[in-house]
Amino acid sequence: MAIQALSTQPERGYRQQRKVALRTRGHAHGAITRLVSPGDVGQLIKPFVFLDYFEADAANAPKFGFHPHSGIATLTLVLSGQAFYKETTGREGIVGTGGVEWMRAGSGVWHTGGLHGKERGKGFQLWVAMPPEFELAEPHSQYLDASAFQTVGPARLIMGEYEGYKSIVAAPAGMTYLDVRLKAGERWSFTPPQGHDVAWIAVHEGAVSATEHISAGELAVFEESEDGIHFEAAFDTGFVLGSAVSHPYDLVTGYYSVHTNAAALQQGENNIAQIGSRLHSQGVLK
Repeated sequence: MAIQALSTQPERGYRQQRKVALRTRGHAHGAITRLVSPGDVGQLIKPFVFLDYFEADAANAPKFGFHPHSGIATLTLVLSGQAFYKETTGREGIVGTGGVEWMRAGSGVWHTGGLHGKERGKGFQLWVAMPPEFELAEPHSQYLDASAFQTVGPARLIMGEYEGYKSIVAAPAGMTYLDVRLKAGERWSFTPPQGHDVAWIAVHEGAVSATEHISAGELAVFEESEDGIHFEAAFDTGFVLGSAVSHPYDLVTGYYSVHTNAAALQQGENNIAQIGSRLHSQGVLK
C-alpha cells in the first residue's frame, strides 16, 4: 500500500553522519552470495545474523531440499521473479515479485524452497536471531505478496516500524528492515527508530554514497550509534537496510540453528532431529 511520502527531517537532531565501519562483498557460490554469517559479520549486526543474496534463472537456480531450522526466523524478500516454499507445518505455495516469506522456526521446522517460473529471480534471505521468549516457541510463518507492505518515501517497510508505520510481519520488537529504491541523484536520510544502534545496507543495484561510495554487490555496516544516515544515489539504486537494537545475547550456533544458550540449542536440535526421523519414515528424506 502506497503512503504519502513523509518528511525525511529527523525529529531528533543528528550529531553527525554515521561512518562505515565495515564493507564486504561476501563469498559467492554460484548464484548465491553469502554476505553475513553468524561467525563473522553477524557478530557485529546481531540480531541480523545471516544474509544471502541470490540471482539466477529458475531453470539454473540451486535446488534446496528439505532442511531444518530452530531458534531463528528467516525472511526471504523476492525482488524479482517467483519463489516456491513448502514446510513441515503443511504450508506451501509461491511468492511473487515484491513478496516475502517470514518463517519463525522456533522450536523446530523443516522447509524447502527455490526459484520458480520463467522470469529471472533475485532477492535476499535474512536470518534473525530471536530473544529467549521466541527461540523455542511454536513455529509461525507468513507468506505475503507485495501489496501487504507500506511505502514511506523511497522505502518499503518490510519488517518492524518506521516513521510511525508498522509492518504486518510478526517480528519481535526492536528491528526494522527496509527495501529502498533511489533515483540517480536522489538524496534520502534515514532516521533510526529510538534505541536502534545497529545499521547496515546491502546494495543490489546501482551505487550510493553514505560517507563512502557503496556499489552493487556490497554490504556496508555502519558504526554503532543512534545517529542518522544520509544517502545520495549515484545511479538508479536499490538496497536493503537493516536497523535494530543490538541483540544482547550470545549466538550459540548449530549447522542450521542459532540460539541464546547451549541448552536451548540442544532442545532445538533434538526437536528437528525428531521431525527429520518422521520425514525419513514418510519417504520425504532419502
